[in-house]
Amino acid sequence: MDLTLFNELLTSTGQAALAAAAALSPREESFLAHLTRLQKDYPAPLAKAALETAILRRQARAKFSQADAMYFTREALEQASGERLSRYRAARYAGLGRVADLGSSLGGDSLGLAAQGRVLAVDRDPLRLALARENLRVYGLAEQMEWVEADLNTWPLPPVDGFFCDPARRAGGRRRFSVHDYEPPLSVVAGWLARAPAGGVKLSPGVDLAELSGYAAEVEFISVAGELKEATLWLGPLRTPGVARRATRLEAETTYTLLSDPVAEAAPPPPGPPLAYLYEPDPAILRAGVVVTLAAQLSARQLDTDIAYLTSDALTPTPWTRAFAVEEALPFQLKRLRERLRQLNVGRVTVKKRGSPIAPEDLIQQLRLKGDEERIVFLTHVLGEPYALLGRAL
Repeated sequence: MDLTLFNELLTSTGQAALAAAAALSPREESFLAHLTRLQKDYPAPLAKAALETAILRRQARAKFSQADAMYFTREALEQASGERLSRYRAARYAGLGRVADLGSSLGGDSLGLAAQGRVLAVDRDPLRLALARENLRVYGLAEQMEWVEADLNTWPLPPVDGFFCDPARRAGGRRRFSVHDYEPPLSVVAGWLARAPAGGVKLSPGVDLAELSGYAAEVEFISVAGELKEATLWLGPLRTPGVARRATRLEAETTYTLLSDPVAEAAPPPPGPPLAYLYEPDPAILRAGVVVTLAAQLSARQLDTDIAYLTSDALTPTPWTRAFAVEEALPFQLKRLRERLRQLNVGRVTVKKRGSPIAPEDLIQQLRLKGDEERIVFLTHVLGEPYALLGRAL
């Protein structure tokens, strides 16, 4: 969809095409059939744009409460911060005044920032700016916005109280993982602090932490309902004093935070064999490197210094992990594992792994089980040796 076609969608004819497309409850697999039907009443390009929008609106409901009235492109939706995440992150900007949303795209981050104050939204794509204008209007926040079409690589940042930047991390359909390859690169973004004292930068959740070592910053890894979504680098006064790393888990109404604890990390308990319970930490914990901090809170230990599973004799409820009861721990040997599962009348297994080269689907096929019971098999290392743990979810 280009800008001309998007503007056509906003006309009365375009809105009628959208309503007709939505009434079909379309999905990807039914696209061609529905497109043929819509083309009987509307020009082919408009019918296609309306149908794509209807499909994307359905998909966007997981991210936006007003998705059914918003506008998207597929790539922009995939990259957009969801409403819950946007509002959480924007809270750091409370009281700052005028904030620049740099690389604003379809307006996902502007939604949160505009609820705090004035926002200057900048993007080099005129279509995405047009999408964002409509999306902010849907939320009743259009009056909070200013819009600028510009390339961040060359555009001079005007005086603002703070900024949030979402650098381009894709080129030619391929992801860019290094912060040096972002557009603009992180070094350029950090240089904006001279004109805007408070800054936040959206990073890939797989960012190489070594590339951030030269910045006086806090890096936050954020999961939503247990799925790792984003990383954010906080600069200037938006950084929490004394905090290098933070794990955050967002639920529907609750936010959980775990900060790196240098004291706990300086003297971790030695790893050891599995005890009565096994904990599988949230991925934000793993990426933030606060496994040892979490272990201290749970009075738990690792099975191995290189494995993020935690174990303890007492069960401590926490939003940061999935917990399992450990029934047995076997040094890994396929024949021995198969025999033991057959003895237990196990016919169905769920395989989880950390540190094992074995693919779960391959193990399930090789076990050739028949029985009425079900177990979870954890393929991992215990003190450097391959193990299979048998357990149940709690």
